[in-house]
Amino acid sequence: MKRKRYTEEQVVAILREADEGRNVDDVCREHNVSKANFHRWKSKYGRRAP
Repeated sequence: MKRKRYTEEQVVAILREADEGRNVDDVCREHNVSKANFHRWKSKYGRRAP
């Protein structure tokens, strides 16, 4: 079975970085994540991030 690269906690932390005002492009580049994947995560986990 394929291992996931990021845990749910790490995904929420990455989404929080963008919510705090950082540019989405910069966050994606820093964490080596595509923008499409970022927006998929945001739709899935965005409501959980306090």
